[in-house]
Amino acid sequence: MTLSISYNKLFELLKDKGISTYYLRQNKIIGQSSLYRLKKGEGSLGKETLEKFCELLDCQPGDLMEYIPGDE
Repeated sequence: MTLSISYNKLFELLKDKGISTYYLRQNKIIGQSSLYRLKKGEGSLGKETLEKFCELLDCQPGDLMEYIPGDE
């Protein structure tokens, strides 16, 4: 069974609010390589980074990610 967390909601919120990857890097919210891994579906957010995104976007963790069940 494969478990997966999708961060598509995070990228949609960033786009909707006009927040660039440059802004995220300059404000030390997340590094470029971590962001790239998230986009590819290979990375995850640590608690500290998740808190930074929630504060920046004024949202809850569930607004940034969703659980996608894998095939059993």
